Parts: sequence; structure tokens; C-alpha cells
Amino acid sequence: MSNIPRTAVDQAKTLRDLNSTRPGPLPIKTEQPTSVYSITSGKGGVGKTAVVANLAYTLASIGKRVLILDADLGLANIDVVFGISPTYNLNHFFTGDQDLQAIMVDGPMGIKILPAGSGIQNFTNLDSHQKMRLLDGLDAMQNHFDYVLIDTEAGISENVTYFNTAAQEILVVTTPEPTAITDAYALMKLLSTQYHEKHFNLIVNQIVSEDDALDVYRKLTMVANRYLDISIDYLGSIPEDRQMVDSIRKQKVICEMYPNSKITAAFRQLAGRICSEPTQTSPKGNLQFFWKKLLHMGG
Repeated sequence: MSNIPRTAVDQAKTLRDLNSTRPGPLPIKTEQPTSVYSITSGKGGVGKTAVVANLAYTLASIGKRVLILDADLGLANIDVVFGISPTYNLNHFFTGDQDLQAIMVDGPMGIKILPAGSGIQNFTNLDSHQKMRLLDGLDAMQNHFDYVLIDTEAGISENVTYFNTAAQEILVVTTPEPTAITDAYALMKLLSTQYHEKHFNLIVNQIVSEDDALDVYRKLTMVANRYLDISIDYLGSIPEDRQMVDSIRKQKVICEMYPNSKITAAFRQLAGRICSEPTQTSPKGNLQFFWKKLLHMGG
């Protein structure tokens, strides 16, 4: 029985019905292993969801099969960025009303999206049963995607730590703002000391010059080397641009609206670096998405 209030369901359904989308079929299954990236941040307002959307669009534009999992289960907005209105979302999956494929919607360039709900607190802290259901549901989709990008909520909640430890790779987004850098370090410290994560990837968003990004990377690695047993790989930077605000307002990704912009070029470089990384084929030691396949390959 669903715990979601009936009035909230009715209101959400009315909004969804204005512009609902129907899920298409899964991409063709291949033997290509799936790479799972959690895109996360210690602080809100650093452009994390925009990074997820534009990275997914860029990977799809070069022929990669991409799935976005919106893991901000209380304040979802990846569907808003793409201008789509899902009929169902992960709330319906966790209540047992729908399976994952039924809630999946199509984004641009063949991107598949597992949208989350918004304005409902029921699933802001998943229990162990819900986590295992999600693991099993995604395992059934193994080899259908090249990349799964998980858009976590900001901060250090239990859901944030779960999705980061369940991913193969953790990609931390920050800006040159001192509070954003401090919170990015706090997130990495928590994941390192409490959850034994040892490797992180870094993107510096909203920069004025590349020197700004490299300075952020130097600060984080200097403190991490002194106090934490972790490694941080610098994946790149995204320039600050007013066109990003324009694209968000129009509910389109900037890489689609402005294909010749500096931001689009930066996302192409980022996608290229990610594609050049070898796919992890052994578990990190935690239960992970596609963990059954990883255990098989690792064995």
C-alpha cells in the first residue's frame, strides 16, 4: 500500500498529464560492460544536475548508450532540465506500483531517464529492502547501457552516501567558491573515513579561467594528501557562461542549444576523458549497481 498522500498523487498526476511521455524500448543488449558514475557535490548550487544532463547528451551524441538515474528522491529536477513530464517516477517503483522499465522515459539523443519524485519525503532515506530492489532492478538491465549517470542530491545524507558507494566511479562537482570547496572536501572525507572510498574524480564548474580550476584541484589534493588516504583525478573544468542560464530557462541542455559554445567544447573534452577510462571490472568491496556482473567478472 502506498504511503504517498492521495492529494499529492492527484496533484502530481494532473501536472504530468499536461505533457506526459511514454517509455520506449531499452537499447539493444551487448557484451559491452556498463560504467556507473555518481555525480555528486557537497553543496547545492554548483550546477551538478546541469553537468549530468550535458555530459549525458554529449556521450549520447558520440554513440554511447546512456541512462540517467535521478537520485535526488525528494527534490528531483533532471526531468525539468530536459523539459519532460514523466507519468511515473521512482516513488512508484519503491512502492511496488511500477517496475523500472515502466517509469523510464526518453530524453534527447536516445538518453533514457529514471526520474525521481518531487515534494514527497517518503524516500529521502531508503531502507535496505528498497536499496536491494533498486540493485536488482538495475542488474536486470545490465549490458543495455554503456554509461549510467547517477545525479545524487547535494550534501552528505544517507542516500548520498549510498548512491556514491554503489557507483563504480565517484565524480565530485564543485566551483571555485570557498564554501563549495570546503563542502566537496567534507563529502570526500566522509566517504573515505566512514565508507572506505579511496578514489574520486573532480570537475570544477563555473570557472573564469583554467587557472581557477587547477587552483581548486591543488587545494583539494594538498589537504587530502595531508589528512586522507585518497586519490583525486582531475577530469576537467566547465566555464561560466550566461548561456547556461538561458538553456536551463528554456529546458534544453546547453550542448543542444549552443553546439559551438565553449561550454559544449568543455563537455566534449570531459566525455572524451571518461570514454578513455578503462571500465572497472571488479567490485570495490561494497554492494554496487550491476554487482552480480562485477562479481562474475571479478571471479
